[in-house]
Amino acid sequence: MQVNIQQAHKEFAGYVHMLETGQEPQIIFARHGKPVARLTLCGTQPVARRIGVAKGLLSYPDDLDQYNDEILELFGVTNNTAHPRQNVHGLS
Repeated sequence: MQVNIQQAHKEFAGYVHMLETGQEPQIIFARHGKPVARLTLCGTQPVARRIGVAKGLLSYPDDLDQYNDEILELFGVTNNTAHPRQNVHGLS
């Protein structure tokens, strides 16, 4: 999307909202019809590059859940119906 700088000055928050909600991937600011600046979100990576980035790199000890009941008691949780940790994706 390309907008005039004067228009952008009046509606800047709206353009940021468009980026945050994914309505626009970028906003190009133009002066006299010529692009001069680009507005994009900071620090984002496409989902495909984030999901599974650490697969196979992390592990946890077998006794990780050893103190779960005591921790739940500290938080006032009773009648815990949580299932024991299942070995997901072959992690151990």
